[in-house]
Amino acid sequence: MKHLLNPLDFTVEEIDELLAVAGDIEKNPSKYAHVCDGKKLATCFYEPSTRTRLSFEAAMLNLGGSVLGFSSADSSSAAKGESIADTIRVISCYADICAIRHPKEGAALVAAMNSGIPVVNAGDGGHQHPTQTLTDLLTIHSLKGRLDNLTVGLCGDLKFGRTVHSLINALVRYPNIRFVLISPPELRVPEYIREDVLKAKNIEFKELGNLDEALPELDILYMTRVQKERFFNEEDYIRLKDCYILTPKKMKLAKSDMYVLHPLPRVNEISVEVDKDPRAAYFKQAQYGVYVRMALIMKLLEVNAPC
Repeated sequence: MKHLLNPLDFTVEEIDELLAVAGDIEKNPSKYAHVCDGKKLATCFYEPSTRTRLSFEAAMLNLGGSVLGFSSADSSSAAKGESIADTIRVISCYADICAIRHPKEGAALVAAMNSGIPVVNAGDGGHQHPTQTLTDLLTIHSLKGRLDNLTVGLCGDLKFGRTVHSLINALVRYPNIRFVLISPPELRVPEYIREDVLKAKNIEFKELGNLDEALPELDILYMTRVQKERFFNEEDYIRLKDCYILTPKKMKLAKSDMYVLHPLPRVNEISVEVDKDPRAAYFKQAQYGVYVRMALIMKLLEVNAPC
């Protein structure tokens, strides 16, 4: 039984195969409409979500399966003090696969260690968000035609942004990847990412405080919001929340084939006027999330792609 807890749980070859299936699903959705008939997905979300939870549910429904679960800790027995280990043991009696989101780092690992069914980490605190990473990889590959030889700018909250941490971990396995890390000093990438991932693997990167300076050299700009829920001090959040706002004027500094990604939700870090720019790919990115989660569910349930 295989789980997906962080992007490194799959080899590069497995990810490439997964992206190929997701690409085929995009082109031939009807072919996959019944491959999971009779299968059930449990969505155990202890933390609010729109895209991740609904895209998981849409993915399973598109495959012919069904969905059960809860959308907040308050609507589950966690409110009564039930442990994650006990919850997943019970869920294993009801469903064939589980997607779990939790505010505490390591929660998905605890679930996997006690589960009788495959577990997918749908986000654990500020740690990892592997299915968003698969979505990002599919989006980049679809738009740029490759996952190597890219200069990727990551902008905003690089300290608490689990999507950023997961994406860095995934992209460093491809050749000639270079990062430009754009953030205020308080929100720089954690030391373990800088030392144990980037420097340890001899990945070229630089850290900047100025978005305008970075834009001309980027192939991909990955914007993130400053996450209020990760701050203990509201004054710090208010001071930092508007550090970087992408506008049409700033987009003029970028290459004609530089694409803007964002895991969403956005607050105001991307002006709505940018939505009209053909390089704005964040809503397309949300659609790709359904395709890649369909492919992932099939892989973990060992369902073969139809001929």
